[in-house]
Amino acid sequence: MWGTGLKVWNELKSNFSSASVYLKEFFLFGISIILLAYIIFGRSGYFTLFIILSVLIGVLSLFFLGKRRLRELNNIRQVIFNIRKNYLNKSEEIKLPANLHGVEEEIQKMFEKMKNDINYLTRLEKMRTEFLANVSHELRTPIFAIQGYVETLLDGAINDEKVNKYFLEKANQHTINLSNLLNDLIDISMIESGEMRMSFRYFNINEYLSSMVKEFEPMAKGKNLELIYHPVRENLQLLGDKNKLRQVFINILTNAIKYTEEGKIEIFVEEEQKSGKIIIKDTGIGIPETDIARIFERFYRVDKARSRAVGGTGLGLAIVKHIAEAHGSAIEVKSEVGKGSEFSFRLKK
Repeated sequence: MWGTGLKVWNELKSNFSSASVYLKEFFLFGISIILLAYIIFGRSGYFTLFIILSVLIGVLSLFFLGKRRLRELNNIRQVIFNIRKNYLNKSEEIKLPANLHGVEEEIQKMFEKMKNDINYLTRLEKMRTEFLANVSHELRTPIFAIQGYVETLLDGAINDEKVNKYFLEKANQHTINLSNLLNDLIDISMIESGEMRMSFRYFNINEYLSSMVKEFEPMAKGKNLELIYHPVRENLQLLGDKNKLRQVFINILTNAIKYTEEGKIEIFVEEEQKSGKIIIKDTGIGIPETDIARIFERFYRVDKARSRAVGGTGLGLAIVKHIAEAHGSAIEVKSEVGKGSEFSFRLKK
C-alpha cells in the first residue's frame, strides 16, 4: 500500500514538475479569468464557486499537460539513448509521435550527419594508416638499397674497377628516387593542408605546350615514340599557374612515355566557350576499367611490380588531381587495355 502511494506521489510530482514550464502562462491566464469572473459575478457566491472550479480545472490541466510533456521527453530521451548505444542502423528507425514530427526529422538528419561523419573519420583513419605504411615502405626501399651498395663497396668492392662505378651509379639513382619521393611528399602535404599558394596568370597555351614537348622529345625518342602537339588557335590565352601546371604535364607525360612501348603520344587543346580542354593521349598499355577510379589515390599502383621497375613515387597522379582541382577542373580519364589512355582537364579562358 505504502509502495503504491509513493509511486502515485512520485508520478504526480514528476508530472507537475514537467508542467512547471507552463506556470507563467497559467498564472497570467488565471488572473485574466479571475478579473473576468469578478466583472461578471461581482462578489456573489457564484464568483467563489467559479474560482474554485477554475483552480481545479487549472490543476488538472497542468497535470495532464505535464504528463504529456514528460511522455514526449521520454520518447526523445529513448531515441537519443538508442543512438548513443548504437542500437539504430538507419534513420528510418527513429520514430516519434505525430505531434513531434518536426523533432523526428531533425534527429534523423542529425543521425545521418553523425553517421556520415563517423564513416568519413573511419575512412580517414584507414587512409592515414595505409599512408604511413606506404610511406614507410617507399622510404625503406631506396634506403636499404643505398645501404646495401655502400656496404658492398666498403667490404672491398670499391677497389674492383669492374663493379665499383656500377654500385655508385645505382646508389646515386636511389638517392635521386628518395629525393623525388620526399619532394612529392612535401608537395602533397602542402596541397592537402591548404598551404599551396597559387599564382594565376593568363598565358599563351601554344607557346607553353610547345616548350613542354621540346623538353620531353629526347625522352620519347629514346623509346622510338612520337610526341606530337596539335596547335590550337593562335594567341589563345588560358588562365592558370604555369609552375604548378608544369607538375601536371611532367607527371602525365612521364607516365605516358613510361607505359607506351610503341606508337605515339599526342597533345590537343580543344577551345570551348569558356575554357580550353587539354587532352594528352597515348597508345600505351592502358588502364583496366576497375582501376581507373583509384589511380589518383596516393601510392596506388595498377601493376605494382611494373610501376616500381619503371620508377616513380606513386604520388604523381594524386598531385595532378589536386592541382587540377585547384584550377577548378576535374581530371577526366578514358582508357582501354592494350589501346592506350587519355587524360584531360580544363583551364578557364
